[in-house]
Amino acid sequence: MAARGPRPAASAEQLAEIERLLSLCEVQAVRSGVPFPLGASRRGDGVNFAIFTRHATGVRLDLFAQAADARPSRSIILDAARNKTGDIWHVWLEGIHPGQLYGFRIAGPYAPHEGHRFNPNKLVVDPYATAIVSPARGPFADAVGYDPASPLKDVSFSEVDNAASAPKAVVVHADFDWEGDQPLRRPWSETVIYELHVRGYTIDPSAAVRHPGTYRGLVEKIPYLVGLGVTAVELMPVQEFNEPGNFWGYAPLSFFAPKASYASVTRHGTHVLEFKDMVRAFHRAGLEVILDVVFNHTCEGNELGPTVAFRGIDNAVYYWLADDRRYYRDFTGTGQTVNAAHPIVRDVILDALRYWVIEMHVDGFRFDLASVLGRDARGRVLADAPLLERIAEDPILRDTKLIAEAWDVAGAYQVGAFSHRRWAEWNGRFRDDVRRFWRGDAGTVGVFASRICGSADLYAHSGKGPESSVNFVTCHDGFTLNDLVSYERKHNEANGEGNRDGSDDNHSANHGAEGETPDPAIDAVRRRQIKNFLLTLALSRGVPMLLGGDEFRRTQRGNNNAYCQDNATSWIDWSLLDRHAEIARFTRAVLALRAAHPVLRREAFYTEADISWFDPQGLTPDWSDPNRHQLACLIRAGDGPALYLMFNAAPQAVAFALPGPAGGRRWWLAADTAQAPPRDCLAGGEEAELTTQAMYAVEPRSCVVLVALTAS
Repeated sequence: MAARGPRPAASAEQLAEIERLLSLCEVQAVRSGVPFPLGASRRGDGVNFAIFTRHATGVRLDLFAQAADARPSRSIILDAARNKTGDIWHVWLEGIHPGQLYGFRIAGPYAPHEGHRFNPNKLVVDPYATAIVSPARGPFADAVGYDPASPLKDVSFSEVDNAASAPKAVVVHADFDWEGDQPLRRPWSETVIYELHVRGYTIDPSAAVRHPGTYRGLVEKIPYLVGLGVTAVELMPVQEFNEPGNFWGYAPLSFFAPKASYASVTRHGTHVLEFKDMVRAFHRAGLEVILDVVFNHTCEGNELGPTVAFRGIDNAVYYWLADDRRYYRDFTGTGQTVNAAHPIVRDVILDALRYWVIEMHVDGFRFDLASVLGRDARGRVLADAPLLERIAEDPILRDTKLIAEAWDVAGAYQVGAFSHRRWAEWNGRFRDDVRRFWRGDAGTVGVFASRICGSADLYAHSGKGPESSVNFVTCHDGFTLNDLVSYERKHNEANGEGNRDGSDDNHSANHGAEGETPDPAIDAVRRRQIKNFLLTLALSRGVPMLLGGDEFRRTQRGNNNAYCQDNATSWIDWSLLDRHAEIARFTRAVLALRAAHPVLRREAFYTEADISWFDPQGLTPDWSDPNRHQLACLIRAGDGPALYLMFNAAPQAVAFALPGPAGGRRWWLAADTAQAPPRDCLAGGEEAELTTQAMYAVEPRSCVVLVALTAS
């Protein structure tokens, strides 16, 4: 027998593996756990993990030390006899602390033709995770569950482990001192909404904040928002989503977790605390927080998309599958649709909403493509959809604001007919009709009158009031207000889709030049039109919503679909606030005008005793005249002063006859968009008495507000 030589020394890699294996041998209790609540929850001196999956054959829980770790620090195989109750797999682990990273491996049939896409080589995120971290911004590397060479075959199965690049859930410390914070419960009649993007609002250096692009950076802008006169911020999606190419965030990875990259600190899930701190700060300032939530689809895309969460947990339950179950039904334009007709999925959505209200103290929600949530198991739009009724009647959500984007991309358009009375709606018809009127389109005076009165033609038949109408001229989706009056065509070439994306139906006008121009005459018309839109919004019954930055002429240079532009196209350029201080001042003034006249804000439609309509001659308007571009109305306010509103969308000046105000009062000028500041909108108590009480000359493309006050 040959003599043995000396044993070779262990390599650094081998030593590290030995240490890892030894750490797995540490004695820590592992118990069967309980099925509820779902997700990771502190229980005694450990954490209970619970996840739903109906068709799985096996579940493994992996714990990680770092976000980019390829191998778990510990793995627990769940036993179907001991760790499963019904369709819930669960386990309790001793000694787990906040900050612990984890994910699941789900085994089961990989049979796309049956709707199943289980692949235990893919680490999947807990659907109930309240915090998520990702190794890096970018696409989900190695996350597809199939072999890319033959993606649609049932035998196509990826054996690539993606743990190193996979997003991982975080066990979160639930303790937070809210310091007595409570929902503000501001009535709709006192609500003015301001839509913004958390990152885009402060990431540009011109924002001059200490924490740009974050929740903390947004807190630094609270004094500005309060001074503007808005009462609620509507945050574009903050549910965790993947980047890049998804700046807007309408492709969630999780329904519960706030976006980690919007926090100044993300270690150990502290971004959850930073979000709570932001909400508390907004409430202290009297501002409500409304979240734009996406429950209609996820970031997993179509049949060629990654397996990072729902697809790998139970694809056949969470998504709407086509007759050929390898494919997905698409009501969202993203390649797939969340199956909100399934009771399990409905519970996830309701639980997420309750979480944001109970744990995160948010005040309301705007539901992206909400019509999707009202479709039945066959995809038909229901008049009384169970999920929408459940949300409206849920006892936890009773004080929250519910706003629907009442359409989807599969043909549903439910503005004025969306579900329960509790639901308000983005009034897309207000946007279109107001744009068309001020552009000078023929035959628009009738619909314009209806829109400024709260859209009774849309809402009265269902028992709703004007508070159901969230009125807006612009939002994130489309032109900014500056671009609405500066471009006749979209300019989306930078999106890389050949300018095919984005709407072609914008009802916009450039007033003589496409885009920026040094021509002062053109700019004067644009400035006046911007004021017309802002004043119309303030005068209209319903709930006004402004797009962040419109108050100082933010531009996207004609891009009306900047969903992928995480750059200067989408970022707010705060230097425009000084450049266009006139518009910013005007915005503050018109919101103050609205606040000063409760008659404009009542949660009821005008009656014939409240409002009378006139043409410029002081006669009843000919509503059928398609060439009429002028309109006036007298609004009687009971105990308050009457208002006389005059609108001239024509390119010529028109003299309007004035009715005599009752009670020996006289007409005073409150606003005239054709006049220079401050007479474009005067502060309360500073109105200017008219020298001539019989007639008022309304300049081309302008709006005038008179108020009946006692003589000087």
